[in-house]
Amino acid sequence: MLREISEEVRVNLKDRLRDVRHVIRRHRHDSPAQQARQGEEAARPSFPIREIEGLLGHAASAFDDMMSVAETLVPRERSGRMNGLTPKPLGVYFAPGDAALSGERSFRRDMYALAKAVLAERKAISVRVREANFTAIHAVIARQHAELLDRLVRESDWAGRVALVAALSAALLVEFLNHDPLRQGETPTAAVGAGRSFAVSCLAPVALAVGLASVDTSAKPEPDLLEIALLATDARLDRILAACNGNDPLDELTTVFATLLAHLP
Repeated sequence: MLREISEEVRVNLKDRLRDVRHVIRRHRHDSPAQQARQGEEAARPSFPIREIEGLLGHAASAFDDMMSVAETLVPRERSGRMNGLTPKPLGVYFAPGDAALSGERSFRRDMYALAKAVLAERKAISVRVREANFTAIHAVIARQHAELLDRLVRESDWAGRVALVAALSAALLVEFLNHDPLRQGETPTAAVGAGRSFAVSCLAPVALAVGLASVDTSAKPEPDLLEIALLATDARLDRILAACNGNDPLDELTTVFATLLAHLP
């Protein structure tokens, strides 16, 4: 229990620190937001406000640069394209017993990194990811879909695995949207825009990539599963959006994902 509490506090602290980093980057002296204000400065007092803001902007830039250098010193696993991200199978993320906590931690970290990679591909630099939300998503999937996860462990038939993985990938996307970890300002992205299209376009590739990694766990995973998933969901985005907004999103998404999983490597 203490380990779980400590983990939750640590994850929420990381999200808060990322928020601080986001604010610092907005106040860099060379950021677009700061440069846009230069045209307004003529109408403002020249001293001391402008000089103070300049000093703060350069201080923010120096701190941000120092954090960027520190990030390069942190060892990370990289194994493919799109930042070298390869998702693990569902059986790893939702392992039973003593491996449960390690699986939840891997799920949270991997989903955060995969979502960040998709946002980078979308050029959505102003959107942030809440890592803590993936903890809640993991708990819901483990609780509500325990039977499917247990069946997946025992299932060896390829068609049977496709059907189970499709249902679990659909459940992942549904919970991604229910607990939307993407933030634009303080607003969940699923609440922005008609039909939640932006959130779906960013989170569906993550759910599909996990599914692709889970169908055949005996084979070496493709190094570009996220890229494959991104291209596939872009091609079927209309169907995915229609399923998400349908009467039974879980069932309709399962059908869409089953088709994609059956035909993708």
